[in-house]
Amino acid sequence: MRSARSEAWRGVAYACAAYGSWGLLPIYWKALAAVPVGEVLAYRVVGSALFAALLVGLAREGRTVRAALGARRTVSVLAATSLLIGANWLLFIWTVSRGDVLASSLGYFLNPLVNVALGRVFLGERLRGLQLAAVALASLGVAVLAASAGGLPWVSLTLAITFGCYGLLRKLAPIPPLVSLLVETAALAPVALGYLTWVAARGEGHFVPASGEIRALLLGAGVVTALPLVWFSNAARRLRLGSLGFFQYLAPTGHFALAVLVYGEPFGRAHLVTFGCIWTGLLLYSVDAVRAARSATAPASEAAAVRAPGAAAGGGGRTGGSGVAPLGDPPV
Repeated sequence: MRSARSEAWRGVAYACAAYGSWGLLPIYWKALAAVPVGEVLAYRVVGSALFAALLVGLAREGRTVRAALGARRTVSVLAATSLLIGANWLLFIWTVSRGDVLASSLGYFLNPLVNVALGRVFLGERLRGLQLAAVALASLGVAVLAASAGGLPWVSLTLAITFGCYGLLRKLAPIPPLVSLLVETAALAPVALGYLTWVAARGEGHFVPASGEIRALLLGAGVVTALPLVWFSNAARRLRLGSLGFFQYLAPTGHFALAVLVYGEPFGRAHLVTFGCIWTGLLLYSVDAVRAARSATAPASEAAAVRAPGAAAGGGGRTGGSGVAPLGDPPV
């Protein structure tokens, strides 16, 4: 029992490290605001591919990589997800560098609810009452912000939709996060290297004339991308998926706190109404997910009791329950 409890607390620590680091990631890209977004993205892609390859090698997951590359369907899915993750990264870095971290916060708060809508449209999943209310509240919040700003918050919506579509496609190719990161970034790396070579040949590259701090940040872009995935994987092995799902709100909460409290971005009445609607929708969605997890767990527990009437109740592990929200590999 003590060992299981210790493992659970380790899982909590890893989850806080993973989602907490994703929540603070805008600080990193903000420090690179003087470097063109395309160049930052290129260094992130190349660095992620190299660091992911190192970690996959250390974890001896080469067989998993070969299996993924040997399956035509998996390769097709990962080719599509590589484009989605590249687009999401590009838009996220651009959004942060232009001083609109609040838009990224809104996008990633919207993501769980966008996942529900995508599941309904593409997978035929039925929406329960609270899920439907949550999506309706999020739609109302977006409509309020659109009416106030004179147009849809397209940055937030694009971040949420690209991330949502990424998660939807990854359901078709369930492979470990680091392996998928390696394959996806390796697919983008030739283009990224070509771009970096081109800007260097034109004398427009920012690495050589940059300060030592900027160089270090560019070289470390792959590490800050891949390392949280290691923590996420360690958390997923130690926590129930339902428990892990609650931590995903740490990332957009971190973005929100940075935008309002640190960077002083405008937060008016329309933002308050919009975020209020979305937060209420997420609360309803979480309540619904917890109810669904309990109702799904109860029959399984009864069946286990019938099979082994004298067995003690099990604890820990991550296989029980259902996620509070669909969990993908957060591509922030």
